[in-house]
Amino acid sequence: QVQLVESGGGLVQPGGSLRLSCVASGFVFNKYGASWYRQAPGKEREWVAGISSAGEINYATSVKNRFTISREYAKNTVYLQMNSLKPEDTAVYSCYSLVNGRPTRGQGTQVTVSS
Repeated sequence: QVQLVESGGGLVQPGGSLRLSCVASGFVFNKYGASWYRQAPGKEREWVAGISSAGEINYATSVKNRFTISREYAKNTVYLQMNSLKPEDTAVYSCYSLVNGRPTRGQGTQVTVSS
């Protein structure tokens, strides 16, 4: 079964860090591109960062120089390292991949940035 499962969210103070994980099962993750999205309450889902199968990386302007997307091939996992977190980063974060033409998204993990 093709599946993505996120973890690593939580409550963190402004300026803190979190690392999110997205573990793939049922397919070889590094053969496909992957993206992180987030959705805050009452807002549209927005793209945060993406990594292609060739390793090309892009970030949304709002997170550039604070967030880092990466892969660990041996664990079939994509990470999102988030530093210098701000209250406006509060959202449900989910990972996404187009696997053999089929959109695949995880259930998401909550990130709350608050003092």
